[in-house]
Amino acid sequence: MGCFGVRGVVLDESVLFGVDDESGNSVLRPGLEYLLRKLQFSGLRTSLLCGTSLADSKVSCIGKITALYPVGHFNFFHDIKAAWGDITDNILYLVSKTNGNQNLNLSSCSWTVTVLEAGGTSLNQHNAMSISRLEELPLTICRINKKAMCGHTVTVGYIMKSSRETDFAKRGAFPMYPSQNGLIFLPLTFNLPISSQIQEADIILHKATDEITSVELNGPISCPRRICFSDGFQELLRYTEAHPDCRLLDSINSIHPIIDRLAIQKILQGLQDLKTEKDYSIRAPRFLMVDNFSDPELAKMLEESSLSFPYIVKPQVACGVADAHSMAIAFKVEDFRNLAVPLPAVIQEYVNHSSTIYKFYVLGEKVFYATKKSTPNADILIKLSEQNGVQPLLFDSLKSLPIATDSQSPNEEACMKSGTLDLELATDAAAWLRNRLGLTIIGFDVVIQEGTRDHVIVDVNYLPSFKEVPDIVAIPAFWDSIKKKFESIKTKAQHRCICVPLY
Repeated sequence: MGCFGVRGVVLDESVLFGVDDESGNSVLRPGLEYLLRKLQFSGLRTSLLCGTSLADSKVSCIGKITALYPVGHFNFFHDIKAAWGDITDNILYLVSKTNGNQNLNLSSCSWTVTVLEAGGTSLNQHNAMSISRLEELPLTICRINKKAMCGHTVTVGYIMKSSRETDFAKRGAFPMYPSQNGLIFLPLTFNLPISSQIQEADIILHKATDEITSVELNGPISCPRRICFSDGFQELLRYTEAHPDCRLLDSINSIHPIIDRLAIQKILQGLQDLKTEKDYSIRAPRFLMVDNFSDPELAKMLEESSLSFPYIVKPQVACGVADAHSMAIAFKVEDFRNLAVPLPAVIQEYVNHSSTIYKFYVLGEKVFYATKKSTPNADILIKLSEQNGVQPLLFDSLKSLPIATDSQSPNEEACMKSGTLDLELATDAAAWLRNRLGLTIIGFDVVIQEGTRDHVIVDVNYLPSFKEVPDIVAIPAFWDSIKKKFESIKTKAQHRCICVPLY
């Protein structure tokens, strides 16, 4: 292996197939598609090395692989050398301990050999490493690249649901080869012992809310004991607690308020501490917490909370459970009768905002935003309700948010009433919110109230996708935020060691 680590991966045909099915047809080896998904956007070149005399069922399987994943397909060693001449000394070759490619003379090349299935190799390579499952290969690549870089890298283990990982990875966010600021990304899986993986990581990037299994509602959700995570994630947390050398990018305690809409509302009320000489402010929406929509005092409670119709009604649990995004817009007190929104719930003021929302993304010290269409003003919503028999508008905020159409978009006069975005004010709020929550990567949504020009933060979330920000600026900022947080954690740990009194 050259001095620059793994730049390309060659998968021998012997690792592609498992035991034939009952009809004698070839089937893909378990774990192969997992591995190909991880390699797909890893920044590493990937190719198959197959002989020329394959059974039809194997040819069919290989065709499906090359159709789904951006992998090359070569028949001979010299073909790879010709195509990958610029990285020929930085190739990892994965082969099974039996039935390896007989046409390949490994003694004549500088490839790093990794053998699938422990217990020896028929290739008789004294420097060959071994793995027992295909899912282990990313870990092997990580170890090789760390060693090649002589410790001048930071390994970021990451765990999140597959669809979210793909959204990040296809934008180049998770390279297995060091990024421009020295980050190596290691995908973690609960299908392997978590301890052996985390040992290689310096810091863990996680979307903890993807691992929530249940949330108890008998008390403040933000209490750690109220939130239950998957067994695998709990094991990860126990390991990081016992091994301070490996830290979470953001602590679980810091994420708890994001899960609880009541907690985040109370935090946002602290925005009043941001001093401004302008005649408008950035603030939280007015709200009321309710446990029962049938409370006979509900109308009085709404009035005392300075709320007026319409209202937007949201579950207290903000994420991690199936119905966290089941919401409603209510137009009268009677709409709360049998309202299909989970309880407890937060009733927020509905802000007329000219159907425009500003989505802010905070990546460490960098702040980005994008402008998007939003829900119509109250008068349009009332008309929509009348079409529905004067019923509350029910929607899923991730799937069926009632976005304003072009005909419902505000005219120039309405836009002037709401005013333009005060970027300086919003940026100050971003810094305040990041420090208040103690989180590295957050998103929040701002609407500008017509008439008052108040900037109202209506939602806050952790580790957003920031897809609206161009990758060319967003991904380096993403990497930079992780690197700086790691360095900050490391510096604080060293300072604590220095400050320990000697007796």
